Amino acid sequence: MVIYARNGLVMAMDSARGAAPGDADVIFFGGEIVTVADEPGAAPPEAVAVKDGRIVHVGERARAIADWQGPGTRLRDLEGRALLPGFIDAHGHLTGTGLQATIANLLPGPDGEVTDIASLQAKLREFAAGEVGGRSEWVIGFGYDDSMLAGKQHPTRQELDEVSRDRPVLAVHQSFHLGAVNSRGLELLGYDAGTPDPRGGVIRREDEARPHGTPNGVLEESAFNPAYGLAVTGMHEDDIARFLSTGLAAAAGFGFTTVQEGAATLDTLDALREAVKDSVAGLPIDVVVYVKADEALAHPERVRASREYEGGLRAAGIKMVLDGSPQGRTAWLTQPYTTPPDGTGPQYRGYPVLDDETALAQLGTGFAQDWQVIAHVNGDAAVDQFITTVRTVTAGAGPADRRPVAIHAQTAREDQIDAFAELGIIPSFFSMHTYYWGDWYRKTVLGPERAQDISPARWALDRKMIYTSHHDAPVALPNSIAILASQVTRVTRSGYVLGEHQRVSARDAVKSLTINAAHQYFEQRDKGSIEVGKLADLVVLSHNPLTVPAMKIKDITVEETIKAGTTVHDRRDPAGARTPVLVTRDAAPGRHC
Repeated sequence: MVIYARNGLVMAMDSARGAAPGDADVIFFGGEIVTVADEPGAAPPEAVAVKDGRIVHVGERARAIADWQGPGTRLRDLEGRALLPGFIDAHGHLTGTGLQATIANLLPGPDGEVTDIASLQAKLREFAAGEVGGRSEWVIGFGYDDSMLAGKQHPTRQELDEVSRDRPVLAVHQSFHLGAVNSRGLELLGYDAGTPDPRGGVIRREDEARPHGTPNGVLEESAFNPAYGLAVTGMHEDDIARFLSTGLAAAAGFGFTTVQEGAATLDTLDALREAVKDSVAGLPIDVVVYVKADEALAHPERVRASREYEGGLRAAGIKMVLDGSPQGRTAWLTQPYTTPPDGTGPQYRGYPVLDDETALAQLGTGFAQDWQVIAHVNGDAAVDQFITTVRTVTAGAGPADRRPVAIHAQTAREDQIDAFAELGIIPSFFSMHTYYWGDWYRKTVLGPERAQDISPARWALDRKMIYTSHHDAPVALPNSIAILASQVTRVTRSGYVLGEHQRVSARDAVKSLTINAAHQYFEQRDKGSIEVGKLADLVVLSHNPLTVPAMKIKDITVEETIKAGTTVHDRRDPAGARTPVLVTRDAAPGRHC
């Protein structure tokens, strides 16, 4: 197979992967084709031909028809729509996405309707009275955001007692790093005035009594984890079984052909493997799993990391968690928060999740086992810890192409981006923070000077680095279009432009979701661009994000998602897409986002 350029067109000649001319399954034409592989400004190709799940032609329409049209070839007129490489989820939580769609929706607008405590209580009561909530041990909802609630406060145990005094109630914060429970929930958890804060977490108090004060219901980090675990495992097995299929359908609906389960328990990984084994066709889109580091270190033989998929599934490595959430004000910073949360002092900077020794052990084991390591680092102090750990372990292990990933890196400083470049760390930014929490960062969390440089993609580009961008669902919806728009515009909820100097081009934004994400996964030979020989992982959009005005990108819709030549989402014909598989009860989602 030979690829060459002529008159600005990318041309493909000969065959790919043994496919013979004249027998393509489908030829796409009549739209704007964004290959991501061509040079900026080059004339786009006219047609793409697909055979046996692979791309066999990218170039002139006439040549595609002459060389690849056979008796069974479908001719697909894009009717002016755009054809792009399928989107690749650089970080998210697949089963958590399914959970989000199953329990009470406590999100504020534009993704939900909760604006105050009364509307939050109403959504929880509605869930409790419904089919899923009626068979759940806990009343559970996800997505409240104290920055968007009237009064800017978390719900208290007393307010959740008004939902139910008999059943435990859990309202999960949108960051997934905090939550609030009612009095019954606190009782089941064993949290009272005699309970000290666990390591790496906080039980917020309603008084300053000694030694600890009465819990007010709000739980942070490691104090929150047991509540989440009890609530989710207390759901009915039939509802848990739908998390995977619901998550897969949601991801495909936003154009993703590869997704991530970004903090899986070993039981979840086992359940996913069983689901693949029980399915004739395998998963409809590829799923990459990263196991929680502490579990992986305890049972390394169960990880079985590989670069090869089995039925659309592979374990890739481990997920470390070094700190918490900036919007929840639990992320670990080097400088104090502009407005510290209640119960803390003016020097409050958040806190670490891991001590240095544990961080070294987790990363060192990951490198020794040839596991790819991704690390949740939001605050710049956590980023410092990760950089130091990578530098130390690399010095002992020797150089290699390991591609560790700094997940979120919200407050990474410019000198830390330099260190990423030096050490081969890929930053994966949660760019939608500029929209969802940009105003909150500017006024409450970081102040205007630090807030303008959250998700500093431009700094990475200036250093010719590869970066990716993600949705972190269920923290946000797995909205690929919002990821693109947030990088290009950096517009907040209020319409304020936060850090104009960190804006990137639409092309760079698309690359962060395609070829760059493929590189992050070591899959750039098969995915991430429209090139001959690569998988026919494709997405059809209503408009081309490279040519519409920047402020119109958010209005683009995902029309069709195609995985290896098979349609897995069709906005015009939902029944025509491949049905996702189900999974067993054991696949309850991991928590760390």
